Amino acid sequence: MCGIAGFFGHRPLAAQAVDAMRAAIARRGPDAFHVAGVRDLDADFIEQAEFGGLQRALLHARLSIRDPRPAADQPMRSEDGDIWLCYNGEVYGWEADKAELQVAGHVFNTTSDTEFILRAYRQWGWDGLLPRLRGMFALVIVDRKLGKVFAARDRMGLKPLVYYHDPASGEFAFASLVRGVLPYLPADKREFSPAGIDAYLAHRTIPAPHTVFTHIRRLENAHALEFDLASGTLKKHRYWSPDPLDDSECTWQAELDRAIALRTAADRPVGLFLSSGIDSTVIASRLVEQGYRNIKTFTAAFDNPAMDESRDAAAIARRLGMENERVAMPADTVADFARIVADLDEPFADPSSFPTWYLARAAVETVKVVLCGDGGDEMFAGYKRYRQHLRSAWRRHLPAIGVLRPAPSVRPAKSGRLALEASLSWIDAYPLRFSGIGMSERAALQPAFAINAHYWRIPENLDEQTAIEQLLAIDGENYLPEYILRKGDLLTMAHGLEGRAPLLDQLFVRRVRAMPAAERFTDPAKQALAGVCPQADEFAFFSRKKMGFNPPVAGLLQSLQGRFHGLPERLEKQTRGQLSAAALHEALVQWRGDKSYGEQLLQLLILDESLGQLKVLAEAAHG
Repeated sequence: MCGIAGFFGHRPLAAQAVDAMRAAIARRGPDAFHVAGVRDLDADFIEQAEFGGLQRALLHARLSIRDPRPAADQPMRSEDGDIWLCYNGEVYGWEADKAELQVAGHVFNTTSDTEFILRAYRQWGWDGLLPRLRGMFALVIVDRKLGKVFAARDRMGLKPLVYYHDPASGEFAFASLVRGVLPYLPADKREFSPAGIDAYLAHRTIPAPHTVFTHIRRLENAHALEFDLASGTLKKHRYWSPDPLDDSECTWQAELDRAIALRTAADRPVGLFLSSGIDSTVIASRLVEQGYRNIKTFTAAFDNPAMDESRDAAAIARRLGMENERVAMPADTVADFARIVADLDEPFADPSSFPTWYLARAAVETVKVVLCGDGGDEMFAGYKRYRQHLRSAWRRHLPAIGVLRPAPSVRPAKSGRLALEASLSWIDAYPLRFSGIGMSERAALQPAFAINAHYWRIPENLDEQTAIEQLLAIDGENYLPEYILRKGDLLTMAHGLEGRAPLLDQLFVRRVRAMPAAERFTDPAKQALAGVCPQADEFAFFSRKKMGFNPPVAGLLQSLQGRFHGLPERLEKQTRGQLSAAALHEALVQWRGDKSYGEQLLQLLILDESLGQLKVLAEAAHG
């Protein structure tokens, strides 16, 4: 797991700009840092000790998990220097393919998955490489003989990749983070994206392909790029879809065990984020059933008993014979607010980010890898919003009634919710089930901007699926990669901690999709998962109320109340008038007296801090 960045242009970049790219990704890879590149476009790529004047380069900050020796550092090159790899992630189960490569004459110098990817590309090419990668990755390969740069993001979207491309100049740059690409951009291409800001207000995050900057794009999960070094052209395509996998080779239960076991592979200590919920508990149970008992578990503990599940999680760990560390969440996060917002890279307003950040900070003191239960709700329809939206599934084939859309208002009447839903198609209304600031409020706050109903990508061929499958497919393109997984990556990697999600193994996902609907979609949800947990009855998953992972928002707002002073004027200035100070003043008056608007208030405070930080970076000297 690492931080990556790079650029391919026709202008020498100042050392300060390259160093700013390095600084942006440094926390993701605390163990080693290297740069390879060229100042003369006709020269060979070589490792560079000095940054100034580079026109093309790969930057890599390493978190060493597999084979921590320097020989496995990156960027990694082929023996002849024609192929270079810059890679973030972890792939599993490649030993059989490695043996095939060795038979073909490849000699391995490390035991890292990085070298496997490099040699697999040399043997099978780009199109032959991607199908062989099982796991999570954002990778870039430079093939100097072909004159191409290839890039890809993993199938489920666990690893991030953002990029800049200017067709006119033929420039291309990429990084793990928006802040890693920003220093490369010319000064006149560093403006905030109006659509990105509205998308953030709508979704609490900015879904791919948008970012908060107009000229920086986010690569979608299961997509790949091909950049031509000679012409400067860029192509993008989808390389994978989660088609059901139903064969006699393996059951979904056996595939789950395999996915979990594979993710214990590491040369550094491995742990597990454990709640009292079914997803992480099933992973813990299956680890123990397979003999992995030396994996330490970590649980967030809150002062509020209504939110705290640390006692139940500790009991689960004791029953399974696993060590558990209770990580107390601080009552006041004001001292860490700016750092957490910075580690979120761009505007991102999920209240659970705060406990996740603290949990990761504590875990990294004793482990470098953590398994987590992300993906269970998206695989087995565990969220309440699925059932809520299915109640109106009779509208699936009816047209939207646009005239019913409520007027802009910073605090619309609750009676307008049904009218708003009816003003959209059934599919387009679904993203509003998990939204940030509502459509009427967004329209009022941005009176001169034509807002979108939502910014989620709607998959193709939805008509061929059942109603619940449609909702899961939409989440698989949006909520899962752009909210859940992005949050998990950013907040673990901010501390040099690698997170792994066994429930999102691509083969397990495909086998789950092949399950009979009656087995996969149950009431209560996820009974199939309980079936692979021998202790399920003891743990009483379905008789306890499901807990979220959010801190008390009221407490957060209380600690941050000083930030409300001057907020409307700052946001109007930062967004060049897109957000209206007058409307924001009215919203603050209305919302601060209504507890139901607590998360929206937090969303504005995070936007203010994030845009302020990014503006400073955007105005910094550039090459």
